[in-house]
Amino acid sequence: MAIEELEALRVPLTGYCYRLLGSAADTDDAVQETLIRASSKRDQYDPSRARLSTWVHRIATNVCVDMLRAAKRRALVMDVGSASGSASSQNSGLGAPLPPEVWVEPMPDSRLLDVQNPGDVVVERESVRLAFIAALQHLAPRQRAVLVLRDVLVFTAQETAEILDTTVPAVNSALQRARATLDANRPDPFDLYDPEDAGQRDLLRRYVAAFEAHDIAGLTAVTREDAVASMPPFQWRLEGAGEIASVAGNSDSCAGARLVLCRINGAPGFGQYRPDDDGVLRPFALVSVDIRDGQLTQLVTFLGTQHRFAEFGLPESLQGAGQATV
Repeated sequence: MAIEELEALRVPLTGYCYRLLGSAADTDDAVQETLIRASSKRDQYDPSRARLSTWVHRIATNVCVDMLRAAKRRALVMDVGSASGSASSQNSGLGAPLPPEVWVEPMPDSRLLDVQNPGDVVVERESVRLAFIAALQHLAPRQRAVLVLRDVLVFTAQETAEILDTTVPAVNSALQRARATLDANRPDPFDLYDPEDAGQRDLLRRYVAAFEAHDIAGLTAVTREDAVASMPPFQWRLEGAGEIASVAGNSDSCAGARLVLCRINGAPGFGQYRPDDDGVLRPFALVSVDIRDGQLTQLVTFLGTQHRFAEFGLPESLQGAGQATV
């Protein structure tokens, strides 16, 4: 087994570990530890007994389960509730931020999806959506692994049993329980994101234009009446198109802000830039949006992510007008 063969598994391993951990930094650590262990033990790998992918995913599972032993469940604001629900609550402040380990963190598509197999990417997008990752966190670590291995990565029951060092009946039992728990916590459906879909592209263009112009009517028109907006790490959210549009349209802090399209967790997203004292537009926050029935239904602004823009293919700064090509 060559090192190159292990390195070729980095993207699939990143997607697997991220689904289990929900954390960008923890995922990086888990993948690196997996590849180090696999490299040091590669003389123990017997291709006649298991596929390389099965063998490496067994190592990754052990790494992730160990990391999850003392971890708390990560969530989106939508899952943990909020004291905020109207524009007036904006005036009372955001409250204190919760620790980073409370939240599911965003990830760029480029690190999660295998672009070499575009047919599979369409299916994979659904299994890396932020709401789906948050729903997975309701499962115990080994149940989480079983469900991802069987229902997402399509390992056989026998391969999954080998990865988890258990039996096929135990895998089938764990999968049944995991599916039941996931069904009870399944997020609302979203439209499948297709970057080539003309209707979705037009919707995103209209949202960018309305946001940058502080056009409250325009923002209301592109947002579902039951939409939710949130801003981790604060336990804060707004509900309803009118409230969301009013806060965004009237916010002095968004004056001069620009949006640049990117892809976050299999869905459309933006890098939001704000002008500094010299008028240069600097990274401010990553924004994930979901679409349902031709309107925006969930908007998550991840504060404190300005240092991660390069991961998402976003520039370090903008000059003058934004570059929000959609």
